[in-house]
Amino acid sequence: MVPFAGHMMPVQYEGIIAEHMWTRQNAGLFDVSHMGQLLIASPGADQAPAEHALEALLPIDLTTLGLGGQRYSLLLNDQGGILDDLMVTRWPGGFFVVVNGATKTDDIAHIAARLPRDVTLTERNDHGLLALQGPRAAEALASLGLEPAAPGIVTVENLWFMQAGPYRWNGVELHVSRSGYSGEDGYEISVPAAVIAAFADALTAHPAVRPIGLGARDSLRLEAGLPLYGHDLTPEIDPITAGLGFAIARRRRTEGGFPGHAQIMTALTDGPTKRRVGLSVTGRMAAREGAVVMAGDTPIGLVTSGGFAPSLDYPVAMAMVDAAHAVTGTELSIDVRGRSLAAHVVPLPFVPHRYHRKGIA
Repeated sequence: MVPFAGHMMPVQYEGIIAEHMWTRQNAGLFDVSHMGQLLIASPGADQAPAEHALEALLPIDLTTLGLGGQRYSLLLNDQGGILDDLMVTRWPGGFFVVVNGATKTDDIAHIAARLPRDVTLTERNDHGLLALQGPRAAEALASLGLEPAAPGIVTVENLWFMQAGPYRWNGVELHVSRSGYSGEDGYEISVPAAVIAAFADALTAHPAVRPIGLGARDSLRLEAGLPLYGHDLTPEIDPITAGLGFAIARRRRTEGGFPGHAQIMTALTDGPTKRRVGLSVTGRMAAREGAVVMAGDTPIGLVTSGGFAPSLDYPVAMAMVDAAHAVTGTELSIDVRGRSLAAHVVPLPFVPHRYHRKGIA
C-alpha cells in the first residue's frame, strides 16, 4: 500500500504480471475512489447554462452528447496546455465529470472560479469509484442483478462503450458507464461510500473477478497507449503534440471559444514540433520516465512512460520526440543510465483496444 492523492492505494495484491494477465483474460476490479467526481449543473430543468459554461472550459461539443452519453475531454490553460484529462457524461440534472485524483483539488478550484453564478459545482465525495475491466466484466456485473433506474435505460450488459446510466443494486442507486483505462471492455461504477465495500465484495465473489492494484493498472494503460496525466500530459503539452487531436470537436475548431484555441489551431495547421510516440525496446531492460531518446548521438526527446509489457513479453515506452523522428519505423536509441537500448517507433496502442463499440464485433 502507498499514499496517493490523500488515499492509501494498493500497488499489488499477488503480483503485477499475474494481475495484469488476469485482467486481460478475465475481469479485474480496481478501486479508483481517489478520482474526483463532480456534478456541474444549472438550477431547474434547463441545463443550457451548464452546457455553455463547460464549453467555455473544454474543447468539447456538448450539443451532440445525448443523455447518458460520455466523452473524453481536456481541461486547458490559456496557452492550450493540458491541465487535466477527464470524462464528461450528460446526466439528468447536469453533467457528471470525473477528473484525476492528483489534480482534483486544482481542477475544482480552476473550474469553480470560471463558472457563472447560475451554474453550480458539487463534489460527490460521498461516492467511491470502482473500475471493473476485462473480457468477463459484463458477465460479472450482470450477475449482480442491477436494474435500470430510469425509463429507456438498457441492461448493463447492453450498454455500448462510452454510454452510461443509473442503476439500482439492493435499492441503492449507482452510476454505471461502459468505459475504463485498461484498453479492455469494462465499466466504471460510482457507488455511495456506505455500500461500496459490500458492492466490491459482491463483485469479487464472482469467479472471474479479482482485485487489481496500481501496478497492473499502469502496465495495462501503457500497453493500451493511454496517456497518464503528469507524465505523458502536462501544462506544457498541447493536445496536438500529445496525439489527442480527436478531443478537439469539429465545431469547436471552427468556432473556438475555449482556452488556447488559437495556439491549438496553429499546431493543427502547421504541425507540432514534438509528438508523442510509441517505442518498441529491444532486449529485456525497460526504459523509464525521464530516459533520453537519441537519434545517433543527438538527443531528440524523453521517455514519458515506460515499462515491461506482460502481454507482449518485451519492454515498451511512450516518449515525446522531435516531430522529424516520429515516423513509424524510425530507428532510435534510449540512454538508460549510460547504457544504450535500441528502439524503434511503432503505432499506438501497443495492444489493440477491445472496447465494446457499437457496430463493431
